[in-house]
Amino acid sequence: MQITPTALPDILLLEPKVFGDDRGFFYESWNERTFAAAGLSLTFVQDNHSRSKLGVLRGLHYQIEHAQGKLVRAIVGEVFDVAVDMRRSSPTFGQSMHCVLSAANKRMLWIPPGFAHGFLVTSDVAEFVYKTTDYWYPAHERTLLWNDPALRIDWPAGPAPTLAAKDAAGQPLARADTFA
Repeated sequence: MQITPTALPDILLLEPKVFGDDRGFFYESWNERTFAAAGLSLTFVQDNHSRSKLGVLRGLHYQIEHAQGKLVRAIVGEVFDVAVDMRRSSPTFGQSMHCVLSAANKRMLWIPPGFAHGFLVTSDVAEFVYKTTDYWYPAHERTLLWNDPALRIDWPAGPAPTLAAKDAAGQPLARADTFA
């Protein structure tokens, strides 16, 4: 597996070694030894799977307590994936990074605790799966406003995204709960 730092160095782009032939393909999406060798000793406690239509935007979510690290990937279709540094003590606080994750490119992102995360579906449908390092606690969940100009996220052009009520009501960075 090739592991590469991104524009936000704590977020890692993971490109698995894919073994394919005329029958299909095989790759490891998680291997504890591989991650440990890269300095990531992780324990995952929950797997999540969502299916969304073209134009659905989910996020930007984080938990202010019980912060979750996430290993994310698209297994059907394509998404424009975004992470935002919510750690005030970080030199990259408030900065974002994005990449395309798709079933075709098989890329994954490791997003450590302390980041908001979300994605926009750019294919007809997408299925998105991710492992988390802590459980979901609705009382601690927060939503960062996806289109806050302060974040300078260059979302793909198109019609207004389809949002859940909680995502439409997200907080701008200036008023959001943040990590120390």
